This record gives sequence, structure tokens and C-alpha cells, in this order.
Amino acid sequence: MFIVDSHCHLDALDYENLHKDIADVVNKAKQRDVKHLLAIGVTLSRFEQAYAQLAPFQEVSLACGVHPLDLDDEPFDYQRLLRLAQDEKVIAIGEMGLDYYYSLENKALQQSVFAQQIEIANQLAKPVIVHTRSAREDTIAILRENNAQKCGGVLHCFTENWDMAKQALDLGFYISISGIITFKNAEELRDVVRQVPLDRLLVETDSPYLAPVPYRGKQNQPAYTREVCEYVATLKGLSAEDFAQITTQNFERLFKINVQ
Repeated sequence: MFIVDSHCHLDALDYENLHKDIADVVNKAKQRDVKHLLAIGVTLSRFEQAYAQLAPFQEVSLACGVHPLDLDDEPFDYQRLLRLAQDEKVIAIGEMGLDYYYSLENKALQQSVFAQQIEIANQLAKPVIVHTRSAREDTIAILRENNAQKCGGVLHCFTENWDMAKQALDLGFYISISGIITFKNAEELRDVVRQVPLDRLLVETDSPYLAPVPYRGKQNQPAYTREVCEYVATLKGLSAEDFAQITTQNFERLFKINVQ
């Protein structure tokens, strides 16, 4: 079985108590058939700091971008992102998007930086990884206005409704499912996942956050993508092996990469 963790924050894991180093995380994931990881950037400085540790691993691809909740950490630098994102290890731009749940006062800045990052993605023909929370209409509007269907992308850690999923799918986007799908109160999300076409689904951990059942409450890690894969496979009426193969092929198609 070959599972891809399509979204994890490897620079944010606990290397003091839980893991020795990146190699330890990668090996634990491999033991559970999670054989490729996409490590996500949230600021350009953090991306640069993590690059030397992450780049040597064939099993790890990189995404470079600025998260809407990290805009206060450093001023957005368009040219710097454009330069960093041209690295061949970088297969996507992100994580980017809108978060009005935690941060409403800088709405205009979030929208501007989101649009600029889509522009860079279109220039480089690399897909976008989109974070959205309490901002359904504006997220879809900005994707449309900035021709995000050209670069394509994924709504990661999806927790929205079917209407938003349908609009994203109509733009050619993919939907990525995290450990939230295993939570008791996620019935609406389960209904959405049942409707998303198989050829548009990805699985992820978003580690170190949102560990799936039975690890809920502990720090998440890429190895636990297996629980997400198995759970969603059951929802879709498939074996875990078949669903893993489908989502890995989806990952390869979206990010224009061969990982198997």
C-alpha cells in the first residue's frame, strides 16, 4: 500500500520528546505505508529555516507560501516568494487563503496576499494549497477572480459544506480530508465526502494538529495518515489499498510528480 500525506508541517513536530529528527518521522510513516509527505510552509522565513533539513529527503516534497494567520510575522514579500517557489523541490504554492474565524481585522490584507500568491502560482504553473475558515464566499470569489483554475489546487483540511466543495470542484480543485473526518461531530463532513468524486480526493494529517481517532488529543504525525485513509475508504465503500492507490494517483496528477 502506498499512502501520501498531502499536508503536514514537519517543522512544527515535537523533536524533543516524540521524534529524534526528520528521518525518524519519515521512517515511522513508512512503517505504516505512508511513503510520501508534502511539507507545508506557513512563512517564508520558516520555509528557509526548514529547507536544509527537509530537502535531502526523496520522500518529502515541499510547498512554499504564507498562511493567513501568519501575516503579522513578516511583511509579505512577493519577489522573495517567487524566487523560493522556483526551487524544483517546491511542487506547490501555499499554504495560503483566508481565515476570518481567528483574524477578521486584517481581512483586506489577507485577500491581497491570497490573490498575489495565486498570481505567482499561475506564473510558475504550480498548484495552490488553500486554507479557508469562515470565509467561504470570499475564498471562492478570489480563486475565480484570479483564474486559479489555471494553476489548480486543493482546499486542504476541508471542513466546509457541499455547496463550497461543489464550487471548488467546478474550478477543477481537489478536496483534502484530515483526521477531522473521524471525529464524532463530523457527520456533515462525512456527507460531503460521500459526494466528492473519487478522482478529486486527497488525504492528509495537517500534523502536528488534528490527530485522528484513536490518537485524538495527542500530537499528530504523518504516520497517522493511514487512519484517515482507512476511514475515508470505508465511507467510499472501498478497500484501504484501493483508496490509497486512487489518492496517490490524484496527488501525482495534481502536483505533476511521480512518487511511487
